[in-house]
Amino acid sequence: MKNICIVTGGGSGMGLATAKLMGRDHYIILVGRTPSKLENALKELQELGIEAECFPCDISSRDSVQNLVSHAESLGKTRAIIHAAGMSPHMGNGEIIFNVNAMGTIYMNEEFAKVMPSGSCILNVSSMSAYMLPQDKVPAEVYQLSISDPCAFQEQMLHIINSLPEGMGPSMAYIYSKNFVVWYSERTACLHGKNGIRILSVSPGTFKTPMGELEGEQAASFALGSALGRLGEPEEIAELMAFIVSEKCSYLTGVDILCDGGTIASMRAKGQ
Repeated sequence: MKNICIVTGGGSGMGLATAKLMGRDHYIILVGRTPSKLENALKELQELGIEAECFPCDISSRDSVQNLVSHAESLGKTRAIIHAAGMSPHMGNGEIIFNVNAMGTIYMNEEFAKVMPSGSCILNVSSMSAYMLPQDKVPAEVYQLSISDPCAFQEQMLHIINSLPEGMGPSMAYIYSKNFVVWYSERTACLHGKNGIRILSVSPGTFKTPMGELEGEQAASFALGSALGRLGEPEEIAELMAFIVSEKCSYLTGVDILCDGGTIASMRAKGQ
C-alpha cells in the first residue's frame, strides 16, 4: 500500500512545484478540474521518475470529494494533503469563488480527516488577502457554523456576499473565503489533533504562477511594494509547504504561515 500525497490545484504553479518535492517519497495524486492541464503536469512528474496519477475532481462538490477519498483509500494511506486549489477574483462570480475556496476546504478537510492516519497532515492554502479583512469585519459567528452546520454556513455567507454592492462580490468572496481558510484550519486542528492529524494553513503573497499572472498589475504592485520588493518563485513556497507536511514539523499545527515577501508587513509599516 502506498504513502499518498494529494495535491489539489496540482496542474501548475505552486501545487505542481510542491508535488515535485513530495514525489520523492510519496505517491502523488494530482487533483484539478481540467484533465488536459493535469495530464501535462503528470507528464512532468513522470519525466522526473515520480510515481503519480491525476484524478479530476470538483472540490466544491462533497460527492466528488468523497469519490476522491474512496479512490485514494483503494491505493494506500493518505499521509499528506496540499490543498492548493482555489479561485481568484477574476475567475468567477462571488458564489462560485466562495464555494470553491471555502466549501471546497470544508469538504476536503472533513472527508479526508475521517480516513487519514495518525502522523498525517493537511495543509490548506489561503492567501495574504486573508490579512486584509479588518478584524471587526470578520463574521466569526457565521464561521462557527462551518463546524456544526456547513449548509447553514454556506447559506449565510452567500447572503452576505450577495448583499454587497454590485461589482464587489468576487473580490470580497475571495477575501472572506481566504480569511475563513485561516480560521477554519486553526479550529479544525483542535478537533483532529487528538487523532494525530495536523492541520495548518499557509498564506502566499504574489508568486510567478498562472494565477499570479491572471491577477495582473495590481497583484504585482503589492509584491514590488513588499519588504523584498519582488514576486516569489513557486519553488520558494513549494519548499515551505513540503517542509510543513513532513515529519520534521511533527509538532506544528493550528497556525497560519504568511509567506508574502513581507507585503503585509510593509502595508502595516506604511499605515503606522
